[in-house]
Parts: sequence; C-alpha cells; structure tokens
Amino acid sequence: MRYSPIALPESSSLMVDKHFQRSLVLLVLIFGLVPLAVAQSSRPRRTTTPPPKQDSLLLPQPTPTPAARNNNVPLLDVRPVKPVGDAPVNPTADTGDTTHAYALFQQGQYAAAAKEAKQIAATDSKNAEAWKLAGFSESALKQDGIAAEDLQKALDLQRAAKQEDPNTLDLLAQAYVAVEKFEQALPLLVIATSRPGAQPDAQLLYYRAIAEYKGGKTAAAEISFNAVVKLNPKDSLSLYYLGQIALTKNDLDGAIAALNRATVNDPKLGAAWMQLTAAYLRRAGTATDQAKADADYLNAVRAGEGLIKVRTDAEAITRFGQALIGAQQYARAATALERATAASDATEVTFYLLGVSQSRAKNFPKAVAALERAAQKKPDDVNVYRELGYAYEVQKQYAKALGAYEKGLALIPGDTDFKESADRVRPFAHPPFKAGFQAKHGLRTPEREAQS
Repeated sequence: MRYSPIALPESSSLMVDKHFQRSLVLLVLIFGLVPLAVAQSSRPRRTTTPPPKQDSLLLPQPTPTPAARNNNVPLLDVRPVKPVGDAPVNPTADTGDTTHAYALFQQGQYAAAAKEAKQIAATDSKNAEAWKLAGFSESALKQDGIAAEDLQKALDLQRAAKQEDPNTLDLLAQAYVAVEKFEQALPLLVIATSRPGAQPDAQLLYYRAIAEYKGGKTAAAEISFNAVVKLNPKDSLSLYYLGQIALTKNDLDGAIAALNRATVNDPKLGAAWMQLTAAYLRRAGTATDQAKADADYLNAVRAGEGLIKVRTDAEAITRFGQALIGAQQYARAATALERATAASDATEVTFYLLGVSQSRAKNFPKAVAALERAAQKKPDDVNVYRELGYAYEVQKQYAKALGAYEKGLALIPGDTDFKESADRVRPFAHPPFKAGFQAKHGLRTPEREAQS
C-alpha cells in the first residue's frame, strides 16, 4: 500500500478562500470589480481573523460613468428640446438679407442655409440673426462644435443689444453639452430651467443635471435628476445617474432601487444592468445575515442575466461570472468566463476569476491553465500566485507549487501564509530531502514500504 507524499492538513484547508476574498477587494481598487464573499471549500487554510478595516467591501468609490458604447444605449444623446425647424428665426430682424437663407432652413436644406447665413455673417459680423441661423442649421446637421461657436456669437450680439433670445440660449446650451463643454453649458442651463413663471423642460433639466454631475457638483446634480424624475418618472437615464450617485455615497439600498427602476423602464440600458449587478454584489458582501447575502447573490445573477442580454463584451461577461461565483454556481461561472477569455479585450481579472471558478468546481487542470494566463498578463498579482500555487499543490506538482508560492513571497516578503505554504511543499519539491522529511515526521517512504 502506497501513501501520498503529502496530506493537506484539515486545519490548512481554507487559506486560499480567505485570500480570495481579500484579492477581490484588491480587484475593486484596481479594476472597479466588486468583492464577493466565497463559501468554504477544501482550500489549504483560512483563519477566522476579519479583514483589516481598510479592506472594507464598500471601498473604493464606484468607477466613473462609462462612456457610451455601440452595443449599449448612449448615456448622453443630445437632441434639441424643440424641433430646429420650428425655431422662430425672424427674417425681418435685420435688413432682410437672411430671408432666403431662412427659407432654405424651413425647407430642410440645412447645409445650404448654413452656407448662405455664414456668407452674410462674413460681410456683416454684427448680424446676430445670420449667426443664429447659421448655428441652428449647423445644429440640425449635428455639427455641434461649429454650431456652438456661431450661437455664442449670436447670443453675445443679442445681449449687447439687450435682446436675448431664449431659443438661441437653449440651443447653445445643448450644443455645449453635446461637445462636453459642461462648464460653459451649466450657467446657460441654469437660466433655461429657472425662468420665472415657466415649468422647466424635463430634457433641459436633464442636461443641467448632466452638466452638474460632470462638473463635480454631485449634490446639485442629485437635486436636478430627482426633479427630472418627478416630471418624468420613466426617465431611465436620470434614474441611472441617481443610482450612480447613491453608490458613491454607499447608499446601496437607494442605488438598487433607482437602478431597478432604470432597467424596468429601459431593459436595453446596459450600464444600468452593470451597476445593478455590482450594487447587489456589494450589498451581499456587507450583509451580516447569510440568508440576505444569499438572496442578493441570486439577485446579482438575475441582474447579470439582464446585462448579458444587451452586452456580450468581456467586461460584462466577467461581471456576470463574478455574480455566479458569489452564488456558488461555479460550473456555470466557468462556462461564462470561458466565453469572456476568448474576447480580444479579456483582462487578467477575467482569467483569474475563470481560474477561481474552475478551482472551486475542482477542475484543477483548467484552473491552472487560466491562472497561468492571468500570471502572464499581470506577473505582479500576488492573488494569482495564491490560487495557482494551491491548484498545483492539489495536483501534487510540488515544484511548480513552490515556484508560485515563492513568487508571491518575493512580491510581499512579509506574508506569513505564502511562507507557510512554501515551507509546506518545499520538502516534496526537492526529492533529495523528501525521504528524510518523511522519516522525521513518521510518514511512509518508498524504503519503508519495501521493508514492510
């Protein structure tokens, strides 16, 4: 009868899970992913010491608002509040030179109208109506940068003559938002949404909220977004931003409520699904009641299912896989994350989580393959070496396990768990020392087997 050269002690069976929890906190700090609480399994060792306070699952603040994607509904789609064709351009406000250009504008010949209006403005630079007509025509052509320049000239001339036109101001504000000049847009939008005796237009109020949010005026933006939702309870983008703001304040209940409403109103809003999944994961990770945590992990899976219906990029699938790991659906997580690793934009995080899911599913050869790829992509990630060392050790590849543990120890020399792991496998990684170690500790050796 032969014995395994090393038996992992029961007291050492939970180490990797402890560090997996902490590593996911690190993933939040670096990649904006959300830490998960992982169920116990047969890992080398875990202590019951709680993680340091700075490893709080509430840290860090959520990632900035994602940019618009081709496979997602844009978060900022600027459209004129009033149809450009109905803009009350007054052809009699000057000497009548813009009459023909205005007729072209009314006929929808915006390029011709813009060209003619600019020709008039070139010869008469103080012709506010020509600049205005040029700006409206350019806006209709979605030439927002040029439109903003011409509309600003028109507004300056109008103000100099004390004849400010609300339509010019409103469209200029929208043009500035479209080209992301929020600092210039905000004062105009405050005027546009604060006119005495008039209810603010919900779309202009939304643009004001965006300008405030992008300018770092989060408290003001929250008030404005709430005002938009009051006017239009189904405004999914305002609800999305309210969810974002709630996340920055660690108001997970508020974030989940807002993001759920956003996804109900617009099931194609991928950014809202992404943040909703993250919010459920964060709340599960901070729950003291295991039943509530388990429920939130399942909610995260459901949100992730909504996410991958509208987004199939590696980032979205990785977040879904993370939710599945939290819900202990390891085989399903591995299947999803395999898809993500096939994408050209797959990161080290994706390969790391794939390795974790395969390891929890006890498919150690595939876990090793994924973790080796993660190590290639980010050679200085100590979390990868914890998981990789364990996967090697379970498969009795002690030399490779020692190499992984020693790489981790080189990155963080004071880590006692890496040191203990390296010391545990070192005698079995070097055959000349193996027999002496086994004899010293009363373990069966090939020589003793022969004698018996």
